[in-house]
Amino acid sequence: MRTVDLSPLYRSFIGFDHLASLMDAAARTDKQPSFPPYNIEALDKDKYRITMAVAGFSDSELTIESENNTLKVSGTKADKQENAERKFIHQGIAERNFERKFQLGDHVKVLGADLENGLLSIDLQREIPEALKPRKIEIGNGNGKLLENK
Repeated sequence: MRTVDLSPLYRSFIGFDHLASLMDAAARTDKQPSFPPYNIEALDKDKYRITMAVAGFSDSELTIESENNTLKVSGTKADKQENAERKFIHQGIAERNFERKFQLGDHVKVLGADLENGLLSIDLQREIPEALKPRKIEIGNGNGKLLENK
């Protein structure tokens, strides 16, 4: 994969450093873990759901944190003392600890999470503040002119 130098953007565009840093982070060649598998689906125009396959984890072993547009989901298994007595011929269910991070867009909030049948579902919604929503400007009859005639 080729690397792209974004330094000209830093010189030309003011206030877009957040976007450039996101592009830098996405271009990094750090290998992302593939466990646990997950889906991201759009339920509606501004509603999303992340579904993660977390077989073998209980809700007390899962942690979900949202901070600075980053959603972090981690799973920590308790001591494997009970598994020490068991002798597996084949162990295909991964019960290893994990941490997965998702970069959230601006104004995306976590609504809640559910764990059912080994699937962790996290519901998200984009809530755009009223000040940033488009608004209709009425066209007047000229009584509210900004510049006065001299």
